[in-house]
Amino acid sequence: MRTSLVTGANRGIGLELCRQLQARGDAVIAVCRRSSKELDALKVKVEAGVDVSDEETVATLKARLAGRRLDLLVNNAGIYEETTLDHLDFQSIRRQIEVNALGPLRVTAALLPLLADGSKIAIITSRMGSIGDNSSGGEYGYRMSKAAVNAAGVSLALDLRGRGIAIAIIHPGLVNTDMTGHGMDPVHSVRGILARIDALTLAGSGGFWHAITGERLPW
Repeated sequence: MRTSLVTGANRGIGLELCRQLQARGDAVIAVCRRSSKELDALKVKVEAGVDVSDEETVATLKARLAGRRLDLLVNNAGIYEETTLDHLDFQSIRRQIEVNALGPLRVTAALLPLLADGSKIAIITSRMGSIGDNSSGGEYGYRMSKAAVNAAGVSLALDLRGRGIAIAIIHPGLVNTDMTGHGMDPVHSVRGILARIDALTLAGSGGFWHAITGERLPW
């Protein structure tokens, strides 16, 4: 049985990832700061009390999972806070970089001993991190944090290729979650995310993919 770990698992895309991964037979480890009744209802293994921006709780997660093997690590946890040029909030920008960019790198580094040849890592990012696709400006914290995690994903792909671990950097589309309030149903988005993960090989490791269309996105 494959074992898949998902961060930010208590709602939205993370919750639906847990639901669909469980439905296809994976043993799911759901990581979150706080669980939810919807997550509890899935009866997957919930590892609560983990904040991806906090080194101590991530280290605790590593200790809890000692001896396990992970076939799939999905770095999904993230936050969005509006930051415009007229209302720059540098604390908010730092917070988004800490969670959205450093969080996936922190979790990946901590759990790397649990990954082996053939394991896969997915980073749920956003096309708002694309410099080439930016035609509207604004959203400084979110854009900067997602551009940074995209860069981290490429470096991880290069560094882990020799260990047989492939990385997918995935834009999920505009999804109707508590974060956005509008967009497609998470069910549709997650089907696309899993399709991109299933199709991932070492040859395509480090690519920036649109979950729904499968196209490669500009950096």
